[in-house]
Amino acid sequence: MDLLQPLELPPYAFKISDKNGQLTLFDEIRKKHIVITPEEWVRQHFVQYLINQKKYPKTLIKLEGGLRLNGMAKRSDIVVFNSASEKILMVECKAPAVTIDQKVFDQIARYNMTHKIALLAVSNGLQHYYCRIDFENRAYKFMEELPAYNEL
Repeated sequence: MDLLQPLELPPYAFKISDKNGQLTLFDEIRKKHIVITPEEWVRQHFVQYLINQKKYPKTLIKLEGGLRLNGMAKRSDIVVFNSASEKILMVECKAPAVTIDQKVFDQIARYNMTHKIALLAVSNGLQHYYCRIDFENRAYKFMEELPAYNEL
């Protein structure tokens, strides 16, 4: 397994270090070195995609936010806020080897029962799915492309 495998996201020049045989990268959002795992590699690329391609402000992105679901502590991978501190996007990241299937969609849907965010994304770095939730009509619609920050 190649930890630094190319993804279907724009490449980014991360600050990567080798700390005693363990690769880390500097996380711009959390402002610290993070051990690179396949899922973290996807999360870091997706964050850079949000910032550089879709122009989401770095200061409005939160990584690994805690939430409680049925009394259990869970973590959402990426949550993005607007300037009014409202949650506008949640992203669930998986390792490239993980197939994006119904279980993954069920997971982000369960997390969203707590967050109630209208825009969801799921990515394993190779495949990306975007979905807009219509809470009023209890419906959802998949989208080809993730909207840019200024399109929300």
